[in-house]
Amino acid sequence: MNKSIRVLQSNDYAYLEAMETGIEDDYIPRIFDKLTTGNNRLYGLFLEGQLVSMGGCSIYAGSYAMLGRLRSDRRFRGNHFGFELMSHVMNEVIKLDGIKWIGANTQEENIPARRVVDKLGLVPYAKLHGAVTKDTSLLESGAKRWTPIESNERKKAWLQEVYVKPTTIFPYECYYPFPASEDLFQGVDLEKWCFFENEEKSRVLITKYDQKKNHYLHTVYPWDDMISQEGLWETIANEYHKLLEQCEGDTYIWMDLTKEEANKLPDGHSFELSSPWILYGKEIENS
Repeated sequence: MNKSIRVLQSNDYAYLEAMETGIEDDYIPRIFDKLTTGNNRLYGLFLEGQLVSMGGCSIYAGSYAMLGRLRSDRRFRGNHFGFELMSHVMNEVIKLDGIKWIGANTQEENIPARRVVDKLGLVPYAKLHGAVTKDTSLLESGAKRWTPIESNERKKAWLQEVYVKPTTIFPYECYYPFPASEDLFQGVDLEKWCFFENEEKSRVLITKYDQKKNHYLHTVYPWDDMISQEGLWETIANEYHKLLEQCEGDTYIWMDLTKEEANKLPDGHSFELSSPWILYGKEIENS
């Protein structure tokens, strides 16, 4: 049996097309070129010249590696090719200079992927709903919007105060939360992230633009009192409507919520709460 694993290039797209993954409207074919360049890598496991399993990683902030994009040809499932491939990917990533943390983020209902992640030795960090909506009117009361923060030093101070501490998870992008550290925020373009303070300067809201399949106003609020904070949702709604004017296509508000936070949403809320995502990972020593 002729079996091999190698890095995929953009001209390997035909191998992906020949796979039978059973996934409808998969996003990977649409951005295959992007996933094989820059800080992204894709690997393929080939059997007799046929691509039977594919997966990869993305590097964030120079020291965080997120495994993912595991796809297997259903005609070859049951042979543990997915684990074999991702084990190879993880070993390759660990060899890269500067990597301090490696992880994976998979939905709770995706049992096959969770089995692979468990066998890789990654441990659960957090479980979060990627809650999306186009309408926050039920949460608004007409209160005054929060004040924008213009100073990058003030923005850095908020990140330091709220996130740079043990066990804190920061939603860096949609689908990509990470354990927060100073490394995560080095090089961040704070001009592109909007920060807002409440009147008492005791709370901060961060909003940033993200695009995966759709456009998102990615909102980050690190406390569990989001329902009772006057002006919070008016601020989010205002930023969302500004983004709507700039984007063509489906545009949503995205907020990462724990189960407890999701349960606090009022009856009749418009958030779509899909199966929660479980963040797995581990720190890499001597990198």
